[in-house]
Parts: sequence; C-alpha cells; structure tokens
Amino acid sequence: MTIASEAPARPQQKHSYSSDDIKRMLPHRWPMLMIDRAYDVVPGVSGRGVKSVSVNEPFFAGHYPDHSIMPGVMIVEAMAQLVAVVYVAEIIETAAAAEATGAPEGGGDPSASVGYLGSISSMKFSRLVVPGDQLTLDAKLGQRLGGLRQVSVRASVGSELAAAGSLIVTTGRKA
Repeated sequence: MTIASEAPARPQQKHSYSSDDIKRMLPHRWPMLMIDRAYDVVPGVSGRGVKSVSVNEPFFAGHYPDHSIMPGVMIVEAMAQLVAVVYVAEIIETAAAAEATGAPEGGGDPSASVGYLGSISSMKFSRLVVPGDQLTLDAKLGQRLGGLRQVSVRASVGSELAAAGSLIVTTGRKA
C-alpha cells in the first residue's frame, strides 16, 4: 500500500524585467542605474541580470582616463541593484496575489521599499571589467536577520568570474 505524500512543490515562476520595468522597480536613475535587464528572477529568492558596460559611462572619464576600468564599487552597486529587483519582485507578486483574492491593496510605489546596502563581505575581484564587456550578474537571497537580508552575489564576463562575495542589505528604508 502506498501512502500519498504531500503534493509536489509548485515550481516557482521565473520573471524577466526590461530596463523600463527596472526603472519602475528601483529608485535609481542615470547615471546610477547600473542594471540593464533582469531575467530568471524568482521573486524573493534569486535572479540574474545584465549590465552592458559602455565607454560612455561617466566614471570612465576619471577611472583611469588612459586605461578605462570599471570601478569595483560600481560592480558591487550593479549586483546590489539586482538584489533590489529580486526583492521588489516579491513585493509586487505578493501585492498582485492579494489583489487577486480581494484583499486590501498594499498600494504605493514598490521602489520605495528598496533598502540600503549594509555590508560587503569577502568580495573578491578577479578580472578587470572594461568598455565593451557585458557583466552577467547573479544574486541569491539568503536568510533574513531581522530587518536585514544576507545575499550571495557574482558578476561574470562570459565564462570568466569578475567578482563574487556576500552582501547584507536592509529590507526597507527609514525616513
């Protein structure tokens, strides 16, 4: 006799977001909007993104003018913005589910829920990023620590790892 087990877990749907979608999700604007596209986003869990690196980026004017290199802090910012997209996607999905069931609307601008970068740990840079490169970003959200969230991030150019480490982000903003 076979005992029925729990229903199999429903696979989590992956979402893709264009640059216009991302502008609605994040409070960042040019020249600080560092992510061009997000895909394979499992809201609240993980996602991938793209940052196309152009010689027209404002930081290249001074970092280094004769040998353009994307600053590591800007690579970290791009990864942190992908984290924000994954986080906001969960908020949007939760609000849509509540609306579908007739629950009161959460309302408001989802970009207002984007928190801050709290900590950078064990970040290693292993490849220079230069104009013409396309950074592939990966983020996996980890455990919640009160109002903080631990995240593993990576940035690659093709098959070469450019940077990897851990971030801690706040899960909201204080006025």
